[in-house]
Amino acid sequence: MLKWKNIIFEKLGAVFGLLVLIIVLSFVSPYFLTVNNITNVLQQASINALVASGMLLAILTAGIDLSVGSVLALSISIGGLAIVNYGINPVIGILIVLAVGAAAGLTNGLLLTKLKLPHPFISTLGMMNVARGLALIVTDSSPVSGLPEWVQFIGSGYIGVIPFSFILVIAVVVFFHFFLNRTTLGRHIYAVGGNPEAARLSGIDTKKVLTWVYTISGLMAAMGGIVLMGRVNAAYPNAGLSYELDAIAAVIIGGASFLGGVGTIWGTLIGAMIIAVIRNGLNLLGVAASLQTVVLGTVIIVAVYIDVLRRKKA
Repeated sequence: MLKWKNIIFEKLGAVFGLLVLIIVLSFVSPYFLTVNNITNVLQQASINALVASGMLLAILTAGIDLSVGSVLALSISIGGLAIVNYGINPVIGILIVLAVGAAAGLTNGLLLTKLKLPHPFISTLGMMNVARGLALIVTDSSPVSGLPEWVQFIGSGYIGVIPFSFILVIAVVVFFHFFLNRTTLGRHIYAVGGNPEAARLSGIDTKKVLTWVYTISGLMAAMGGIVLMGRVNAAYPNAGLSYELDAIAAVIIGGASFLGGVGTIWGTLIGAMIIAVIRNGLNLLGVAASLQTVVLGTVIIVAVYIDVLRRKKA
């Protein structure tokens, strides 16, 4: 009986946490369960969920990607300039955004594997500063606004009462679930995170796996940037500040482990929802932004501590 309780806690703990938050906030704020507010929460969660999808892969390999916020900013800055200032077809512009993100992620992977840096913390920290600086340079530190309506639709449009951005997130989550559980590369990602030496000895090209992981992380940061760009109708070089922290929090709250090899895309989605609900609820209650940061930091610490306890028990 105790074993089943542990399994339920590990698999559904984040879901229960989200439900408790929703119930509590629905009582303390009469505005929380309104249609407008719920759709707002879904839109807020969408950007973080997309960025966190890539972060999940890095953490599954016992790594981290600190550059996602800056890569997001660089990607949309170049794409926004291409669309607005140079009149490039918006479809091509969106592809440019994704290509820039993937290229930055590929660079992270190559820096880690080819230069044999000791930890992705170093390569992605460097890229965080390089990408942010390049975003400021290419835009001359100014926002780029006036995007086409269908680009805005990606971030702020609706299908019925459901934000299109959240529908995009569900499609991505379903794809990642299949990718991580049904493809060779997905299984290799778990293997490298669980035991890199055993994975190498079994014939897995760990360097190739890590290169793919960080390339995909950069790509997903760019995809989150597209949603952000559409939502605010602008691309700006200071976009994505601290997004890496929210992405890491979503992954860890969703049940992944910093030690690697443990985590699911559905858990990451729930983690992103929890963060969005917490931020939204605190805003409705009039809590200062500085105190909101304290609350989110505390939630992250508790999530990591729960993972430590789970590992000790195992």
